[in-house]
Amino acid sequence: MWRSYVVLLGLTGCVDPAIGFSNGKVSVACGDMVPQHGHRPSPDPPPYSITVDTSTFSPGGNITVSLQVSSSSHAFFKGFLIEARDAGKLDSPAVGVFILTDPHESQLLQCGHTKGSAVSHSSSKKKARIQAVWESPKNPPQRVQFIVTVVREHKVYWVRMAGPVVSLKGATAVPSTAGQPTSPTALTSPQTTTRRIKEFSSVGCGHIKTCLRDPVGCDPQSDPHCFFLSFTTDEEGQSVMFELSGPAEGYISLALSLDKWMGNDDVYLCVNEGGRVTISAAYVSGRNHPELATEEGLWGGAWRLADGTIQCRFHRNILLPQPETRFNLNQSYFLFLAHGRSHSGLIHRHGRQPLISTNQKVITGHAEDLCGSRSPLLIKFHGVLMLTVWMWTVSTAVFIARHYKDLWPDTTLLGQRMWFQLHRGMMVLAVVLTGVAFTLPFIYRRGWSKHAGSHPYIGCTVMALSVIQLILAALRPAPLSPRRVLFRWVHFTAGTVGQILAVVCVFQGAAQPALLVPCSPALLIGWLLWITLADLLLLIHSCRPSSKGNSDEEEDMLFAQQHEGVRLESTLYFLFLIALIFFFCKYLFPSLLIFKSNFFQISKAKKMVLAVFLIGNTGFLAAFLKAIASV
Repeated sequence: MWRSYVVLLGLTGCVDPAIGFSNGKVSVACGDMVPQHGHRPSPDPPPYSITVDTSTFSPGGNITVSLQVSSSSHAFFKGFLIEARDAGKLDSPAVGVFILTDPHESQLLQCGHTKGSAVSHSSSKKKARIQAVWESPKNPPQRVQFIVTVVREHKVYWVRMAGPVVSLKGATAVPSTAGQPTSPTALTSPQTTTRRIKEFSSVGCGHIKTCLRDPVGCDPQSDPHCFFLSFTTDEEGQSVMFELSGPAEGYISLALSLDKWMGNDDVYLCVNEGGRVTISAAYVSGRNHPELATEEGLWGGAWRLADGTIQCRFHRNILLPQPETRFNLNQSYFLFLAHGRSHSGLIHRHGRQPLISTNQKVITGHAEDLCGSRSPLLIKFHGVLMLTVWMWTVSTAVFIARHYKDLWPDTTLLGQRMWFQLHRGMMVLAVVLTGVAFTLPFIYRRGWSKHAGSHPYIGCTVMALSVIQLILAALRPAPLSPRRVLFRWVHFTAGTVGQILAVVCVFQGAAQPALLVPCSPALLIGWLLWITLADLLLLIHSCRPSSKGNSDEEEDMLFAQQHEGVRLESTLYFLFLIALIFFFCKYLFPSLLIFKSNFFQISKAKKMVLAVFLIGNTGFLAAFLKAIASV
């Protein structure tokens, strides 16, 4: 019940509350003796008492320590942690070792370097009294005090209750409490030693301190939306000072990682707990949730809360005595800067991709102004390819096939009409690029993403329809074949459904945490209005009476079939705009007919519309690609 798992820095994961353990293996709480349950200790007087059988001891001597429910109370307890510490230095490590009297109710823990230096519960069943025997070390301090944390329920507990003080024989004695219950009082938790600080600044980034910022070059002193990390080594070369700042509702965190994947990372958390920031360390093992770790080597904590921004500062020793789960700072690591919500001290999964440094950095190395990104490179390439295909290539190929079959009647390319070769070439290219882009997220995620919503499912549907379209095009019947009508309908239906789903997929993809393109809804809506306006303009033009001169009878019949099919497909494609089209045809079309007859009969005018359409498409695509590059 002492150790808490938090969801942090995961590219995948779920929003889980902290999970307590009832098996009593709470070594991570040895230092501050605080159960990481996400709740504050009870403010009520504890209904428990702590007694010892003697008030003095000799080196190597034994003292029986008892924890029991007060005689006037009907309470119980489920968990506990007992330590003995130097009475003059209560923040020092535990001294001596314990001997169990009831192994079914209690167990020994290793706090620091000494095995058996603490005793805790072995199960979560209700208890009214426990005992343990404390054995003094060979070189004990002159006065020793027993400190106890007691848990009654997950939300109800008392931290660092002060127990009896016992004295080394021959030292100055304290009033005897042997066999008498003490009235426990809560000691100050180490987390309360953090202090408030003034706002941070980017002054000195790249010169006297290393910085990682988003947006690039921002200053947390003047920009409330600036995510900021800086660190610098002290003059003695013994510790590193870290500063974290960012707009966050619940927490902001730093992780040191050997790669750009969550797992086996050294994590530092600054959590807003009701107007107060707690600073703690954690470690991520594999793809599991991070575990809160001991705060050994972590000191000098300070914080500031203002205008929705969390700022914290702390020092960490460069070298730690047990670096198996904590990293020494004289090595190079990738830096993760994440933020998210918290509730009552419980950390939830970040809603945005962490800011990750582009390259590894030696923490104690020379000062640099680092670059970073919130989007992995493979995901960026996925977005670039998909946008290039569906915003430019497919929309242009469909636009040409729908409105420009008659623009180059006498021009052929490799034995086929110009519009057909352009349409076919761009569509084949679109299928190939879609296939390449389709594989990139699977390579990055190393499998299926369980937290991307419906985006991957719609993407798979679009990929399947693209391949079907390619197969249908290869089986296309002759223009005069009776199956031509069936082909036209199937080809049109599959293509239209695929294009609509692709647009939906682009909207969803731009909002994925792994990409989260800024201003993406506005850009996509603008692009949709752009291609809709161009299609609508040429659709109105196609409604005018044909002024085409006499030609070969078979050519007239083929052209009529093609032109009629184009008009039908366009009408279906813009079914949602039928009211607008009706309004144009009924009220504005007569007045526009003269304008159209003078404007659209000239092939140069349609070429100009195509050129403007391509320029607009290219502009929207370029704006989107620029936005992706800035993520």
